[in-house]
Amino acid sequence: MQLKKIYKILDELSPFELQASWDNSGLQVGEMDDKIKQIYLSLDVDSSLLEEVKENSLIITHHPLIFKGIKRLDSSVYPAKLIKKMIKKDISLIAMHTNFDITHLNKYVAKEILGYEDITCDGHICYFDVDCSFDDLALHVKKSLGLKILRSVGDKKYIKRCALTTGSGADLIGEVDADCFLSGDFKYHQALEAKENDLALLDIGHFESESHFPACLSKNLIKFPLKAIMTNSKNPFEYK
Repeated sequence: MQLKKIYKILDELSPFELQASWDNSGLQVGEMDDKIKQIYLSLDVDSSLLEEVKENSLIITHHPLIFKGIKRLDSSVYPAKLIKKMIKKDISLIAMHTNFDITHLNKYVAKEILGYEDITCDGHICYFDVDCSFDDLALHVKKSLGLKILRSVGDKKYIKRCALTTGSGADLIGEVDADCFLSGDFKYHQALEAKENDLALLDIGHFESESHFPACLSKNLIKFPLKAIMTNSKNPFEYK
């Protein structure tokens, strides 16, 4: 199957034009006329994944491998070392990042992973009612996402409305209209800002909240002409 046909299907599913201005979703490695024999779905591209992927394949990731302009292709360092391996094996790469957050991933995690209904989405933020104590919410989120550690901010006793952004949504704190915000990568001063503004936070982890990308995309590719193989990169963080 030609890469351009796959790209068209993905663009219809989650338009690339919806991506944030700073994002770099879309075709990252390969040519539109490339013939694809196999498709792999993963959160990221890493060395172990490239060992597994067969030649003439397409990897569809959530995170773009190339974010900023590359001034020098030094194949001894990231990301050029991965790009070199991909070129050698004729592996193409498409990233579906912030566009897919908006159209699918945030809602999928809220509904399919956390189990909430009546979800409304406003850009990169999803909202839903939980109507429970803060402690009960924290325990439910920790169990549902399989978190070993759950950082929290705030001393609210009861949470009625929750907001969620998978990945790194900390910069959206000022836009959140809820009692509690679930996202990842909260920094110290963002936590302080939220606490002073009476917004509770649960840090659900960047990797942990977005690792569901392969399953979410696969669910929407049931009638796809090629079978999509779900795989995933590994969390670079370890907990001692």
